[in-house]
Amino acid sequence: MASCLRKEVMKLALVQLKVTADKAQNLKRACAKIEEACKVGGADLVCLPECFNSPYGTQHFADYAETIPGSSTETLASAAKDNSCFLVGGSIPERDKSGKLFNTACVFNPSGEMLGKFRKLHLFDIDIPGKIRFIESEVLTAGNETLTFGVPMKNKTLKIGVGICYDLRFPALANLYRQQGCHLILYPGAFNMTTGPLHFELLQRARASDNQLYVAACSPARDEASGGYVAWGHSSVVDPWAKVISKAEASETIIYADVDPDELENTRNSIPILNQMRLDLYTESSPVN
Repeated sequence: MASCLRKEVMKLALVQLKVTADKAQNLKRACAKIEEACKVGGADLVCLPECFNSPYGTQHFADYAETIPGSSTETLASAAKDNSCFLVGGSIPERDKSGKLFNTACVFNPSGEMLGKFRKLHLFDIDIPGKIRFIESEVLTAGNETLTFGVPMKNKTLKIGVGICYDLRFPALANLYRQQGCHLILYPGAFNMTTGPLHFELLQRARASDNQLYVAACSPARDEASGGYVAWGHSSVVDPWAKVISKAEASETIIYADVDPDELENTRNSIPILNQMRLDLYTESSPVN
């Protein structure tokens, strides 16, 4: 039985992993960091980065894609069981039975059972002239289902929602998770050197403030020598007051934070915006081009 069942707060660990082109080494290193997070850091829930087992890029997805279950998810299941932790396995390129590719996060419990998988809902299609062009939809298919799971604690169960990277930009998804009773939203994500400095922390704090819950985003470590997509790094955890309570820099590391449901309730009771919403006035509108 997971140690978190006896606790009043949950210790979260984000593994800002250095990702290479060697899948086997990525998996081996991820397992070592999961073990460190749990056995040294005392983590109850561990999160890996987006595309933790492969380089991030449309040119790589097909070559590294796996079916689920597959070698990567079987390795993650064993790591969760061996370390008696809940595990959000970052994301991996997934190939379904029809051959479609997805950017997929899988969640495991301390018994090594897969609780569910989340396929990235909003594909990263951007074109910033002179800066970066990246079109995930050239290769990937968007998912159509959200994912939540529970981590039992001493007095209650923490409910956690999952998104992947670009999903962080969409307030409606975070608000849906809040309506579903989530205490924390986890976003494995690889923001880049253009959008990362401006938006990575800003968006996490915005989603936390809007919904008065914990938000955490786990990035790969920065690798400017690879010649490929360069992640911003700076994995972080934001509390319901929108305060950054734990933050990495650019290199490989593990950061930790306590997720305290009492702090969440204190925030909501102090500034009760969720009870003050004027739903009688808010109407849906079509997106503006």
